Parts: sequence; structure tokens; C-alpha cells
Amino acid sequence: MYFRARDGVELAFREIGEGRPVVLLHGYLSTARVNWLGPGHAEKLAAAGFRVILPDLRGHGESAKPHDPAAYPPDVLADDGFDLAEHLGLTGYDLAGYSLGGRTVVRMLARGAAPGRAIVAGMGLSGISGLGPAEGERFRRALSDPESVTRGSADWPVVRFLRAVGGDPAALLHILDTAVDTSREELARIETPVLVLTGAADPFHASAAELASALGRGESATVAGDHMSAVAKPELGDAMAEFFARGANACETRET
Repeated sequence: MYFRARDGVELAFREIGEGRPVVLLHGYLSTARVNWLGPGHAEKLAAAGFRVILPDLRGHGESAKPHDPAAYPPDVLADDGFDLAEHLGLTGYDLAGYSLGGRTVVRMLARGAAPGRAIVAGMGLSGISGLGPAEGERFRRALSDPESVTRGSADWPVVRFLRAVGGDPAALLHILDTAVDTSREELARIETPVLVLTGAADPFHASAAELASALGRGESATVAGDHMSAVAKPELGDAMAEFFARGANACETRET
């Protein structure tokens, strides 16, 4: 399915399951299919009684990939998240994201999104202000001229993944310019319960507990894997389902 963002860009999303809505935002270069459907996380949440909403971020997957820099203003991915929630009429819902999706979740929360619960996965405090200089430069090198990247080089994993998902290098380069910092003061004002969920070998794991502490109501958990592999671990989906189920059960108890 598709909807139009506030600037007219057409964005794709999928849905599976019925129940309380939960929106899942995938990582940079990736797609909803690769991060959430392929590993079975979306199906696991659907089986737990959730309506799982799976957008492809602007510039990714089956969403539009404009090459005009004007289509990539600061914080546009958070804008798109708000537009999707408005398009679907979401009120009571939960929100999760991995890597770039996790940063986008933080931006939405900092700007006033009020899901019942949120998960920031594949991310630590060191990453919420955008890519670090070295990581950003690696992506820019690889995406600026992917044909020149040689197999086995430091930039090869980026190009290999880009080719595997059929990514558009020009659009993905513009995504790098949309990052917006989130201050500790903004994090402390976020009242939504947030789970910071990282792989034990993920470089962002070193600052995951710090991010959880900086949030108003944060907690952290660890699964196996590094930044690329943790997203595919069954334990990640298990942890997500358990965290969101706790919130759903708490809502039912209050209503009773």
C-alpha cells in the first residue's frame, strides 16, 4: 500500500496481523522486508496479537527515491513517520526502529510522538545525533561511486548490501543529510517507556545503557550478534514481543 507524505512523495508500507498497532522502522540501506519480514519478527508480533505496520523509509525499498536534494530536508524521516500515523489514524499504538529506524524513533519521541511503548534497537547514545564521522564517510565513499569499490575492501560490505537490496545510491546519499541531533535534555523529557535493544558485539552496545539512562523511562537489553547480524536473530523478535506485550497487558489491567 502507499500514501503521500506532506511534500507529495509517495511512500510504501505493508500491514500484517490484527490488534494493537505497532509501527516498525527499518535500518539504513535496508527495507521492511529485509529487517522485519525476512527474520520473522513481524510475524512473531502479529501472532502475539498486534497489527504490524511496516513502512519502507523514503529513499528505500518500494518507496519513492527522488534525487532532488530538496526532498531530503532535516528530520524528514520523522516527518514521514508522523504522516503515516496521521494517514492511518493511529492513536493508541507502539513504535520501534532498528539503527536508522531507531534514530528516527528517537526523533519522533523528541518531537512529541506519544506511543504507548517504543523500542530503539541497534542504537546507543553515541549514534542518536546521526552517523559518526568515520561511518558517515565510509557510506559516502561507497555510495558516491559503488562501481569503483573492490571486493574485500573496507567499503565492500556497503556495496554488497546495496546490490543485494537493489538500493539507489543517489537517494541513499541524500538520506545522510537528514540527520538531526537529539540533546540529553530532549531525551530526559521523553516520557514514553523505551527499550534500548542492541547486539552484544554491536559497537553501539557500548553506549546503549547510557542511552537508556538518559531517557526519562528507559531500560536496556542485549541479544547476540553485531550490528548487521543482531537484527536477524530470533531473540530480537522475542524481546520486542515481550516488551510490547507487557505494555498491552498493563493497558488491559488498567481498563479492567
